[in-house]
Amino acid sequence: MRDLKSILIGVAIPLAAIPSASAWGFVGHEVVATIAQIHLHPSVFPNMCTALNFTSTDPDVPLCHLAPPATWADRARFKMRWSAPMHYIGAVGDYPRQTCQFPGDHGWVGRKGYNVLEAIRNVTTLLEDWTADSVPSFTDDDTANEAIKFLIHFLGDMHMPLHLTDRDRGGNSDKVMFGNKESNLHSVWDSLLINKAVRVTPRNYSRPLPIPQIEFNLRGTIYDSYVRRIMWEGIMGQWKDEVESWLTCPPPSPAKDLDWSWGQSILSVWNQLSGKEGISIDTDDETICPYHWAKPVHALNCEIVWPAALDEPPYTHARLSDDTDDCHDHDDFALLEDDFASKPRTPKPHPKYLQLDTPEYAGAVEKEFVIEKLLAQGGIRLAGVLNYLFASVEGQSDIRASKLRIVTV
Repeated sequence: MRDLKSILIGVAIPLAAIPSASAWGFVGHEVVATIAQIHLHPSVFPNMCTALNFTSTDPDVPLCHLAPPATWADRARFKMRWSAPMHYIGAVGDYPRQTCQFPGDHGWVGRKGYNVLEAIRNVTTLLEDWTADSVPSFTDDDTANEAIKFLIHFLGDMHMPLHLTDRDRGGNSDKVMFGNKESNLHSVWDSLLINKAVRVTPRNYSRPLPIPQIEFNLRGTIYDSYVRRIMWEGIMGQWKDEVESWLTCPPPSPAKDLDWSWGQSILSVWNQLSGKEGISIDTDDETICPYHWAKPVHALNCEIVWPAALDEPPYTHARLSDDTDDCHDHDDFALLEDDFASKPRTPKPHPKYLQLDTPEYAGAVEKEFVIEKLLAQGGIRLAGVLNYLFASVEGQSDIRASKLRIVTV
């Protein structure tokens, strides 16, 4: 068996028409996976469950669920350290906020193939080979098992804005306060804002919604009410008319192809002259387009994620050293349980670090439903890709057509 690293990095990518830290804690990744689960076509489960090695024949056991393997890629990073850069992508020169370029004039940081956008493209191509009966495949069942777990995780990672910027190691180097906790900007978006959202979700969402499809795919977790709220207020509410657009990709453009190739050459020359490291990437086609999906997510870094105060005295000094571990291996479920058990506390001002648990920051994120929309987009796109990969043609022929489909609720 070829090892997954060589397959994932070296997998043949079709010519496209147009050109380390954990993202979302355990709760966020499992919420993305659960939203995807709700929107899967029934014919997806036989092949997908085979890839996930789910073999239960007990009729009382629900179909295999995407939430448990959603965090496997973070746990596996410590054994497969080559995969760590695939959880994010860094744009060279994508700040200050006035420009917010994605990727910017100097391309992307790192090595080609070692980033979240190309990783999504590569594992999708790998799974296409595995599911194509008429195409000789170099992918065995064990490799497909790991590929689908990477896919579930990477699509969640891509929807965390701080995983799309190279600035201050995705916010890991920016120390802040959240309530009475010293933290960093990355962890605030990784876990603390989500934990708070779960904690303040109205109690009425603990009652089952009158939609069996939603209830059947929940798992009795502490965040079930939060998933119901995202579904009821977001996907079936304020975003109802735009959900389908989340799955679309731009049409091919020959002019863009020419411009992109020319731009790659110029970029290569510029990098050599300037000494700046930068690579070009090519991930998108008419069906799956991680770069196109990620661009508005990245823009949130400039619009709301990165507080302007961090660039001004007295907080410009609040930087952690570069050797600080950016792998958050804490137990988010334990943190969440602690939050529910704790009595309300009044955040105390800190003379050194910027407080983000404020009406102006955390309150604005909550009011605008920013986190919830990102989790919803991740779940919908994950469902679309899995339906494209695994749904039977006989069961729903248009799912494997030119664009992605989800099962509506």
